[in-house]
Order: sequence, then C-alpha cells, then structure tokens
Amino acid sequence: MNEFTKEIALVGAPVDDGAGQKGCLMGPDAFRTAGLVEQLEALGHTVSDHGNLRPADVGSLSSPNPVLKNFRSYAGWTRALHAKATGLGQQQLFPIYLGGDHAMAAGTVSGQARAAAERGRPLFVLWLDAHSDFHTFDSTGSGNLHGTPLAFACGLPGFDDLLGEPLLHTVDPNNVEILGVRSIDAAERDMLLSHGVGVSDMRRVDEEGIASLMRPFLDRVRAQNGLLHVSLDVDFLDPEIAPAVGTTVPGGATFREAHLVMELLHDSGLVTSLDLVELNPFLDERGKTARLMVDLTGSLFGRRVFDRPTRSF
Repeated sequence: MNEFTKEIALVGAPVDDGAGQKGCLMGPDAFRTAGLVEQLEALGHTVSDHGNLRPADVGSLSSPNPVLKNFRSYAGWTRALHAKATGLGQQQLFPIYLGGDHAMAAGTVSGQARAAAERGRPLFVLWLDAHSDFHTFDSTGSGNLHGTPLAFACGLPGFDDLLGEPLLHTVDPNNVEILGVRSIDAAERDMLLSHGVGVSDMRRVDEEGIASLMRPFLDRVRAQNGLLHVSLDVDFLDPEIAPAVGTTVPGGATFREAHLVMELLHDSGLVTSLDLVELNPFLDERGKTARLMVDLTGSLFGRRVFDRPTRSF
C-alpha cells in the first residue's frame, strides 16, 4: 500500500435522538447504498465495515437539565463512540463515522482527541456546518443535543455526567475551525469569541474565497504536527443541492466550493478521521444528497475531476 492509499474503517452510528426531526438513523445504510465502499475501493483504498454501533447502557442516569431531550440516549452514544474512536485512533486506520445526527461527534471527536494525545500529537477539527454546535447544557434553549457536541469536545463546563468518566483529553478551541456557518445563537457567539474558536461564516467565504480561508488553517495543522478530524454536516451544503437534512439553512456551500474543500484536504495529506452526519434519507430526493456526500468523500480520498463519469438523467 503506497502513501496515497489508506486502510479505512467504516463505523455506522445511527444516532437519531439529538435532532428535532427523525430520520438520521437511516443515514449509515444510505451511505452504504449510495456506493461509499465501492467508491473508496475503486480509488485503491482498503475498506473494512465495522457495522452499526449500539449505544452503551447508562443505567438510570438522569438529565442535568429538564430542557434536554433524550439525554440518556445521548450519553449512551457518546460513551460507545468515544470508546470506539479511541481504539481506532490508536491504530494505523482512517475511521469514517457514518451518521446519524451531529450529536454523535461528542463521542467521535473526544475519542479521536484522546487517541491523538496518547500518540503525543494535537487534534485539530475542521467543522463544516451551517451551525457552530457550541451550546452547553445550560445555554441550549431548544434542548436538541446535536447543538452541543463541539462544546463538549472542547472541554466547556457542565458536561460532567455525559461520558461517565472525566474528559481528560479535550480539543483546544484554538485548534478548531468552523467553516460555512450561517446560523449562530447569541449565547454560542459569546462562547466562541471568548474561547478563541476560528469561525468563517458564508459572508467571509463570499468575500475571501474558501481556499484562502482553508490554507492558513491547514498550515497550522502541519506546523504543529497535528492530526486533523473533519466533521462534515449535510447542512454545510446549500439545500438546493443537498435537501436531505432537517436543519436547512439557505446560502450554503455550492457544489464546487464543497468539492474544492475536499480536494484541498486531500492535497494536504493531513486528514486522519472523518464524520459524515445529519443525512436524513426520509427527506432526500431519489438519493441525491447521499450520492453527493459519497462523491465529496471520494474527492477527499483522491478522486480527480476527470475520473468522474458523466451521469445520464
């Protein structure tokens, strides 16, 4: 296996309790049906499918805040995914976590951060999302827990019972870049600013170009010998091209902007793990969004423009 090919581990996370609209539990199998394995293998990579995880048993754990929805399920998924990501992150594997709503990232990112720390390297996170997902249990008004995973992974207070053990290895907020955001609550905005998280909204993308925003962040990852986790939410994309998401926000990334992000990430050689989240097949149009997400993953793993067949509709 040469330096450009990878041994990839797929992990399904049918998390469906963090979002306000049901359907994301079908996401992992929709990615498989859309040809994710076949595309990665066609690019020369080796793929092992670990199947779909189940949440850990959290017993009679009680919610720390009555506004939180499905807290016990969130805790169970966080614990199961944290353990899985920690184990995979210590191996010479490239994990792709198939969601499931974005609540799953509380486990995947924290687990990858623990594995990175045990390897003596910092974890950086590129959060491709219409939302910042930087609420705490105290700040969330909706109680939808897919709005909290990044704050948890960055070690903000108030998440004491979520993992069932102390979160010893957090992501430095200065090592996080949120790209494509266009919906941030006031409480999140204050916390993002006070913790030094990098945020590039779509106005900044429009004004400066997505490549010019990506390169300084990738340069920092490289300079610090970091590992890079990418968390790609369907709503990073404009809903005109990716309708299968329950949290649509107009004005998202275009087809070419999204592929350019993935192509730049591939060229950097820095990405070591990936989330694909918030795909709700119940809301899709004949698999349109699932296929696009698979195509974007192909670009991350080296598929070039002239490799893409022309589709007939």
